[in-house]
Amino acid sequence: MTVSNVLNGRPNVGAETRIRVLEVVDELGYEINLTARRLRTGRTGTVGLIVPRFDHQYYSELAARVSDALAPEGLHLVVEQSGANRERELSALSLARLQQYDGVLLSAVGLDYRDLDRLRTDVPIVLLGEQDVPDRYHRVQMGNVAGARLATEHLLACGARRIAVVGGRLESPHRDMASSRARGWADALEIAGLVPDPGLVIPLERYSSAETRSAVAGRVADGLAVDGVLGVTDDVAIGAMAGLRDAGRSVPDDVQVVGFDNLKISEHVWPGLTTIDPCHDAMVTDALRLLRRPMADKDATLEHVVGEVALVERGSTRPPR
Repeated sequence: MTVSNVLNGRPNVGAETRIRVLEVVDELGYEINLTARRLRTGRTGTVGLIVPRFDHQYYSELAARVSDALAPEGLHLVVEQSGANRERELSALSLARLQQYDGVLLSAVGLDYRDLDRLRTDVPIVLLGEQDVPDRYHRVQMGNVAGARLATEHLLACGARRIAVVGGRLESPHRDMASSRARGWADALEIAGLVPDPGLVIPLERYSSAETRSAVAGRVADGLAVDGVLGVTDDVAIGAMAGLRDAGRSVPDDVQVVGFDNLKISEHVWPGLTTIDPCHDAMVTDALRLLRRPMADKDATLEHVVGEVALVERGSTRPPR
């Protein structure tokens, strides 16, 4: 029983005993047989999290939050990287792979509605993201449109009028983060009586700080006039601030900048980044709540949750006028 408690991460084991058990486990090369455990108990004690990229800080922070939330229950987290690739996402959702988990949180990018509709499994899956999904899935979604609208309204209140949306996309065959946040940007401008200018939409491929820095510096050097920037992620906004400096513009004196995600790094750059907080902890709580429901009751009522958003003001914007 003591060995079982240690291997299942249960808290009721002394530190010295835990260390001794783990040393013996290491010496013997023992590995838990998850398939056998599932056959015996109907559970593996493991939850899967499938994300597009490990090198994006948002996903690393998401994994940490999910792991921390599962630990008190003695549940383990396995994180897989899909590369936003359809084939790799399908592979991660293969029947053999899914049998390793009691449930899966999936941030799907490559899969479309038809792929998800064809998937058949008794393993609970909660989808994270903006794409349209079949009604038989629980889904947790950021308040993308509302957050981008709030960010743009803040820039307008601070006096900006030529507001670029960096990483946005006005048209997309599928609903996604970039198009949803560009929609919020356009909504705020239209409400303020301004016409959204497609020339102020700066698309990106990977949404990295380095890519954004080069793109923004180049566009400003080529004559693009802006006094405000909405970065569709904090990484993008931080890259935009660097690109503006490269082009000889000061933040926030010449150009004010707002990001989206409220990553931990956003308060440590200079100036501190004003950003949209999508209330990460509440989203993780909702996602795991929805994951537990079909784990306990396969006939649980399906839910679609859209997270709340809040503005976090820092030094990259001036006080509202």
